Amino acid sequence: MPDFPWDSLAAAKARAAAHPGGIVDLSVGTPVDPTPQVVADALRGAANAPGYPQTHGTPALRETVSAWFARRRGVPGLDPDGVLPTIGSKELVAWLPLLLGLGAGDVVAHPGVAYPTYDVGARLGGARPVVADGVAGLAAAEEQALETGGRVGLVWLNSPSNPTGAVLEVEELAAVVAWARERGIVVASDECYAELGWDERHDASRGGLVPSLLDPRVCGGDHTGLLCVYSTSKQSNLAGYRAAFVAGDVALVAELLAVRKHAGMIVPWPVQVALAAALADDAHVDAQRERYRARRDVVRTALEAAGFRVDASGAGLYLWSTLSRDSRATVDLLAERGILAAPGDFYGPAGAQHVRIALTATDERIAQVPERLADLRA
Repeated sequence: MPDFPWDSLAAAKARAAAHPGGIVDLSVGTPVDPTPQVVADALRGAANAPGYPQTHGTPALRETVSAWFARRRGVPGLDPDGVLPTIGSKELVAWLPLLLGLGAGDVVAHPGVAYPTYDVGARLGGARPVVADGVAGLAAAEEQALETGGRVGLVWLNSPSNPTGAVLEVEELAAVVAWARERGIVVASDECYAELGWDERHDASRGGLVPSLLDPRVCGGDHTGLLCVYSTSKQSNLAGYRAAFVAGDVALVAELLAVRKHAGMIVPWPVQVALAAALADDAHVDAQRERYRARRDVVRTALEAAGFRVDASGAGLYLWSTLSRDSRATVDLLAERGILAAPGDFYGPAGAQHVRIALTATDERIAQVPERLADLRA
């Protein structure tokens, strides 16, 4: 296993914490706002839970997920049997290659700038992680796998991207689906930031939509070979609940369910009830998006005034920013001003000149960013 990347930030974190005004920690996407009352009430109401929960999730939860896809993601007709709650989305990302039976000789393709767990999950299953962006990248990954007697067993997509905030459009998603289906390859899309679109095409408050892998424009209404991963951690401030799900191909979900039954990988029943409450209530999601929009405007304005260039970042919780220098040098520059960011090299060599700056700090902390960067404006 590679070293846990966040351990390498200890010195920068200590330097930022030594600032007279304290640290403004923009390094981790950990929600700081209260858990919505409607969700907390649902959890309390389900506190009496003496029996074992259903690994597949309650029928009510799975039907709520199906309705949420139709209402919020432009995906009508999702079969509730193709829904499976997970203990947060990270565990599903990490274990999916193993749960699918991948191993030696198999390749797991993932984006070049990406959440590290795609790589780690391949290794946990004994498969080989390979960077591949778009159909051209996948073709190269397939050729590389065939040369060593292997095959591509799983393709990971991430839209909106963590860390860049880039969104894959319908045409891009459809091209990958078509390529994978010709070869019988599973495609999994991590869409955990889909409710946080900022530009007009993707902003739900302006009628926009972040396309899903399960969107009929992408897959023709056929979910065979496709899995969508989603978490309520970001949209509903539920990171502490570990409330997420995977949805799509009924047959693939049945395979995952069978293994998870044996392994006891079950979402607690009170959390299943809370997850359903979160997905059934749109008002708190819209309110949280506006909180992040306000913070984003403050931080982006301050960064650009200080000479940073913000790339991509059309959706999600991060500003993918650069001063066209080594990301670790930028982390140090920010730490000297009491701001902690994540270096882009956490997400692969292609991110080595960027830093990921999160919007997950309180309004009081966010308001300090412009002043702390003021000396860079010249």
